[in-house]
Amino acid sequence: MGGGIPPPGAPEVSVSAFVSLRARRIMTETPLLIHLTQDVIPMEVVFVQDVANKARAGEVRQVPDGYARNYLLPQGLALMATPEVLKRLHKIKSVGDEVRMRETRVLEEIKEALDGTEITVQARVTPTGRYYGAITATHISMTLAETVGREVERRWVEVPEPIREPGEYDVTMRLSTEIAATIHVTAEAEE
Repeated sequence: MGGGIPPPGAPEVSVSAFVSLRARRIMTETPLLIHLTQDVIPMEVVFVQDVANKARAGEVRQVPDGYARNYLLPQGLALMATPEVLKRLHKIKSVGDEVRMRETRVLEEIKEALDGTEITVQARVTPTGRYYGAITATHISMTLAETVGREVERRWVEVPEPIREPGEYDVTMRLSTEIAATIHVTAEAEE
C-alpha cells in the first residue's frame, strides 16, 4: 500500500510507528534475500590450462559453482579438485609450464616480426574530414596480416578508441599479458 493520506475511518498512526512497522517488515524480508545470495557455494577446481585473468595451469582455485559447471569443466579448462586429481597436480603444473614456454617463444617471434611495423589504412571520409564509420581493431588486424604475411588476431590489437579521423597513430599489440609490440598506423582518406 502506498503512503499519503489514510482512508476515512482508518486508525491514526504516528510517523515513528509507521517507520518502525515498515522497518519490521523489511527486517523480516531481508533474511530471505541473504539466504538466497548465500546459496552460491564455491567449487574447488584444478586448472588444466591457463585461463586469462583467472589462473594458470596447475593452480587450485575456488570458483563459483555455475562458472565451473557451465564453462570450465565442459571446455576442459579445469577438473574438479578430487584426491586423485590433486595427486596428479605436479604433472599438470609441469605440462602447463611447458605449454606456456612454447607459446611464449612463438609470441616472442611474432612480436619481433610486428614491432615497429608501419601500415596504412584507408577509409571513406565525410565532407567534414571524419570517417563515415571508424577504423577499428578488425581493420588494423586485416591490413597488418596482409603486410606481414602471417595471421594476426583481432584481439591482439589494443586501440584505446576507434580511429575516426585521418592521421598517424601508435597502436599496441598485446600478444599476452607480458608480451606487447607497437605498430605505427597511418590513417588516410580513400580516394
